[in-house]
Amino acid sequence: EHGLRLFVPSTIGAFGPTSPRNPTPDLCIQRPRTIYGVSKVHAELMGEYYHHRYGMDFRCLRYPGIISADTQPGGGTTDYAVQIFHDAIKEGKFECYLKPDTCLPMMYIDDCLRATLEILEAPAECLTMRTYNINAMSFNPEELVNEVRKYLPDLQVSYNVDKVRQGIADSWPVKFDDSNARKDWGWKHDYDLSELVTVMLNILNSETRVARAN
Repeated sequence: EHGLRLFVPSTIGAFGPTSPRNPTPDLCIQRPRTIYGVSKVHAELMGEYYHHRYGMDFRCLRYPGIISADTQPGGGTTDYAVQIFHDAIKEGKFECYLKPDTCLPMMYIDDCLRATLEILEAPAECLTMRTYNINAMSFNPEELVNEVRKYLPDLQVSYNVDKVRQGIADSWPVKFDDSNARKDWGWKHDYDLSELVTVMLNILNSETRVARAN
């Protein structure tokens, strides 16, 4: 009646250990084993039900791990990729709770925000589905460390694996297949790993210098 659209954010956590992981397509077995993932799958399915049953303009994106300098890391499974920047600049050392070869999909916050606007603005006739994967890059802790060390070569890194978070990471996608988003509504990311590291260090270095000056 009012031409409104309902957007619900979803996540890589909507998949589980029986899902194909490399790559993970839009449509496949999900079966997550965390309440976070279960609640996201419920929201996806409810939205799609209301779209097909009542014509509601429901739209949903499954985000990878989002990396931002604007907020402090909260201890989530992908938050090591934020914590490393804070620790590298302030302490010169970093302890990672995931194994060095644990690869997960990631995205810089600017790409995340732009993708959200683009899916909401996309003409309905362009959408072949209502829930899309989006991705920018996939990397593991070791690859991220190597990129950070290009700027901070003396960074000391150790690994103290947390079994709970490692188990969650091992059930999540290694790489998102977001080809439908790219085909249907022209999704294209701007930030790869090298650009991500550059912008995160620039922002946090600037904030550190300001804090010290004050």
